[in-house]
Amino acid sequence: MPRRRSPSPSSSTAPRNRTPQPVRVRRRTFGDFVKAFLAFVALAVLLVGVPVALAMTAGWPFPETFEPMEWLKQDISVSTFLSILTFVVWLAWAQFTACVLVEMKAALSGVGVPGRVPGAGPSQLLARQLVAALLLVGATAASFTPSLAQLGQTYDDNQRPTVAAAQQTPGLFAQQQEQAAGTAAAVAEQASHTEATPAAKKQGDTKFYRIQPPEGRHHDSLWEIAERHLGDGRRYKEIFELNKDRVQPDGSRLSEASLIRPGWIMEMPGDARGGDLVEMPDDAPEVSPEVRQQISDYARTGDGAQEQGGAQEQGSGDEGSGGGTAHVDLPQQRPAPGTGHADLQRPAPDQVATPAQDSSSFGLPEALLTAPLLAAGLLGALGHRRRQALWQSAFAGIGGRRGMEPPTPAGDALDVQDALLVGADPEGVRLLDRSLRGLAASLAAESRPLPTVYAAWMSNGDLHLQLAQPSGKPPSPWQLGQDQTFWMLARADAETYEDVDTAAPYPGLVSLGTMDDSRLLLNLESVPGIVSLSGREEDRAAVFASVAAELATNGWSDRMTITLVGFGEDLTALAPSRLRHLDGIEALIETMEAETRQRRGALGAAGHDSVLTGRTGPAQHTRWAPHLVLLAAEPSPEDAMTLAELAADASRLGIGYLVGTGSGDLPGAAWEMEITGEGRLLAPLLGLELDAQLLPAAERRAVVELFTDADPEHGPDGPGTTPPFLVDISEQGRPAVYARLVGPYEIIGLETPDGERSALLHEALALLLLHREGVHPRVLSSALWPRGVTDDVREALLDRLRDWLGTDPDGTPRLRTDDAGRLTLAKSVVSDLDVLRSLYHEATQGRGVDSRAVRGRLLTDALVLVRGPLLADRPEGRYRWLTHEIVDAQLPLLVADTGLALAEFHMEKNRAEKAIEALNAALRTAPSDERLWNELLRATHALDDPERLTALASDLLTRSGARGLPPRTEALLDELLPTWRDAVAAAG
Repeated sequence: MPRRRSPSPSSSTAPRNRTPQPVRVRRRTFGDFVKAFLAFVALAVLLVGVPVALAMTAGWPFPETFEPMEWLKQDISVSTFLSILTFVVWLAWAQFTACVLVEMKAALSGVGVPGRVPGAGPSQLLARQLVAALLLVGATAASFTPSLAQLGQTYDDNQRPTVAAAQQTPGLFAQQQEQAAGTAAAVAEQASHTEATPAAKKQGDTKFYRIQPPEGRHHDSLWEIAERHLGDGRRYKEIFELNKDRVQPDGSRLSEASLIRPGWIMEMPGDARGGDLVEMPDDAPEVSPEVRQQISDYARTGDGAQEQGGAQEQGSGDEGSGGGTAHVDLPQQRPAPGTGHADLQRPAPDQVATPAQDSSSFGLPEALLTAPLLAAGLLGALGHRRRQALWQSAFAGIGGRRGMEPPTPAGDALDVQDALLVGADPEGVRLLDRSLRGLAASLAAESRPLPTVYAAWMSNGDLHLQLAQPSGKPPSPWQLGQDQTFWMLARADAETYEDVDTAAPYPGLVSLGTMDDSRLLLNLESVPGIVSLSGREEDRAAVFASVAAELATNGWSDRMTITLVGFGEDLTALAPSRLRHLDGIEALIETMEAETRQRRGALGAAGHDSVLTGRTGPAQHTRWAPHLVLLAAEPSPEDAMTLAELAADASRLGIGYLVGTGSGDLPGAAWEMEITGEGRLLAPLLGLELDAQLLPAAERRAVVELFTDADPEHGPDGPGTTPPFLVDISEQGRPAVYARLVGPYEIIGLETPDGERSALLHEALALLLLHREGVHPRVLSSALWPRGVTDDVREALLDRLRDWLGTDPDGTPRLRTDDAGRLTLAKSVVSDLDVLRSLYHEATQGRGVDSRAVRGRLLTDALVLVRGPLLADRPEGRYRWLTHEIVDAQLPLLVADTGLALAEFHMEKNRAEKAIEALNAALRTAPSDERLWNELLRATHALDDPERLTALASDLLTRSGARGLPPRTEALLDELLPTWRDAVAAAG
């Protein structure tokens, strides 16, 4: 049957926009207009009718003459009481008029909380309700600020008015109590529909609807079906419950409201109306006999399907595509990008085995597997922390070179580390950062200010920015979205951006959650007021922890301050320079009052109207960093009002507030959100219903443990220096398989695999050799296939890898699975990096400690193994997982330590030339190690050859580049050769 579409004045002429398309928000009903009309009439009567009536009947309240003494001498009569009463009525009218003016100003200006009229509690409440009822359905209220739910609105939809209640604006945020009441009324109305459904079904015939195939980029959805045939899209839950788990004609079942397929049959509530519905198959001659039979068979399976509860998600067009929630449609998908690049988003769910489908998931934390931007930030920050610990250990001599080998995590910390490796999307973070900075640079080149951005959507590689107001045509390659308040950048265009030296324009963006394949990032610093979060305390804590962790470690911001109050003291270990913890709300208010004053003064002195204009000016790298406040403890009403006053101008100053509340009613809240026990993040007034991004307590503790263990001064003894895997370096310990990783990649003891899979097998073996403690199967597959892979492909690779490696003489396979399910290699499979570590350990902590001859031989053998950097000839586009590895920092330090130890060994016998030879060999792998430079200067000075020392100084000065020589190296040269500057200048 043909699909019925809502009429559109432009549907025949306007091309369909290819940007994300949401379901239309609920149309204004007749009742909405009635309420608005009654509110207008009431205001007109109270503001105009009352004074006119008083003036005509009782006269003006002011006397013609002012004679107080004469008034006191007059007798008290009935007319006196009437005059006093008339004056009181005039006062009441004046007070009510003042209340209306105050509420109108707050609603239309969009700044702050409405002022309080003295002694006008009930009167001001009545004025607030009448003003809200009038403005919330007016076209002007709907035009202040676009809702976050507008992402993807079609061109046709833009030609029709939308309900203002779904597009709350800053000017109406002060009416949060009335909005909450309106939401409660809508919920009650929906509940009444649900309760009336069985009765309605008894009064009317059962009706059925057949899901229509997609038309162009549009897919049928339960929300649209409910909107067309039930008059309210929110009643999609009734349709879902009537059809849940019933067998469809293709043999599948409806298990989630967001997964429906063309050809499925939906039983409808009895009050459904519309030409697409079928009451009885025989009464619908346009329906084919096959479809009639399907409907008849489906009708017989409906017993017991009509009394069930609600659903959680809205329908979409077909499985794995389209759809959305009560107010938002998911961004539609563009053609998939080339397989050679990672996407801004992680792979779609149908491309990657989910934990429920993956028999090898081993309980990896789902919260981090589904948070690619958070995982990438944490992984990058953890790698930086570990590298910093290595360099601190090397140059400061902490604890006798503690920290050379970072501790191997165990238990929950190991699972979390694996989840970070699997879930991280560093390519998406890189493209997001370059896209935003590139936009800022383009606008600065055109002398245009940065637009205020409320949110960003990332959908299948495309980036959509939602602006607070139209800001003209975006700079190329950005394009306008479905209207003037959306700027869109396609993934292919994002890849053309290079790194630019400009400040991060929107550092306050943080992930809140997803709707299927679309990820929402809210710009906390741009919100015109407080963002409140309600729900259970433990659920709120998981949201707060996720927001704090991503803000502290994300890759699309520069400097920022994140203040945590009421939670998260342990999270400061993630980024001590960004995160700070305050003990209570009193300290927070004192701090923010001072900073608010300081920022206002600084902006005024600099001549900027907001921090956004400051970020594109000359001081962009030194000022206007955001300050984001995360307050998990619910403030008292007095503190809440103080925070609301501070937040009234916060968005202009680059300050954002996210405040938790158990009751859900927070004075001064601009945007209100709720986290449910099922992990759904709801913002009805913004039209949002997301799968929330969370960091539960157990995962948070494990993440903190990873960061604290990476600190070289953590614990009484610090991390040990023993390599994770020691090999037998004697003749009897000759391995069966020997891989050379330090330099060009070579394998001895195995035949080269045939076919195109050889490179993949070599890469898998290299990953396993660098992780002798074991590799999670999902970590392996994520490293080899960053865009995702199915279980059967991964298992086929592991089978080929087992066959290639073979078995030991005793018959045990060389590729094994330990008790925890991780892949490990047998001790007979060895790399030159394992041998290098073992030789250095034996020379400095083993037999070489007591035997000088043994130490010299072991160090010499170790340095001979060094042929260049790790995997020097790796092919382009492969081994990208090495960016997550700390071995790229460990290897140069290990080589430098070996060269220094061997040079010291030779200098003990005054063999300076041998020492110089060892140091130069180490410099080929660690060319920037300052310790090698200094020892090379000392060894060269021992030759008593000033010209050679001058030549070396000139060479080191050339290597140092524009930064010049390090201070310690320069001081050493001043000691060894005081005239080196003049000599280098003369030679140059």
